[in-house]
Amino acid sequence: MISFQNVSKSYLVRHVPTTVLDNVSFDVARGTALGICGANGAGKSTLMRLAAGVELPSAGRVQRSFSVSWPLGYSSAFQSSLTGADNTRFIARVYGKPIDDTLAFVNDFAELGRYFRMPVKSYSAGMSARLAFAVSLAVEFDCYLIDEITAAGDARFRQRCHDALRQRLAHSALMMVSHDAGTLSDFCNAGAVLHGGTLRLCGSVADALALHQVLQQDNRAHH
Repeated sequence: MISFQNVSKSYLVRHVPTTVLDNVSFDVARGTALGICGANGAGKSTLMRLAAGVELPSAGRVQRSFSVSWPLGYSSAFQSSLTGADNTRFIARVYGKPIDDTLAFVNDFAELGRYFRMPVKSYSAGMSARLAFAVSLAVEFDCYLIDEITAAGDARFRQRCHDALRQRLAHSALMMVSHDAGTLSDFCNAGAVLHGGTLRLCGSVADALALHQVLQQDNRAHH
């Protein structure tokens, strides 16, 4: 389980404290596939980084009782001067996975061709995202964090991503952030809306999408 307990997160923006998350509490248990929607800048990616442990909260705490992936597509986890293959080899060692099998899986899934043996700093954003996605799938996690990663690549690659995720989610939990209503509806069995620093849990993805639309209309009306 991932448990957010009264979590707040603030940043200094031009020397002014700005609160992105304000006293957020919720749990994601095994079997839960939580789809989160919200406007650009609402703090969705921050929420995912906190869930992964990439960032620490300003207040409150995040507890994890099972293994959690890094946010898929979060390529900052890689050492940019190393090749994709070297990064894959390092992660395989960290998680105790067979190195040759992991290299073969990532090389096949990411479809980077000769770039797999080139430094990550030479990759486009899409290539980095494909590498991050493939490496995440090479390691079995109890919970996968997805931050718009299914948009990487062409239609065929996106379908491969969808199929691979569905296989993993038969035994794992999920937190997904996406602007695409269809993607959230396809993968998630629970929904939430991040707005004004608070996370509003909804009974379903459809309810979350409806609430998000209402909040967006209210924002436009006030501007």
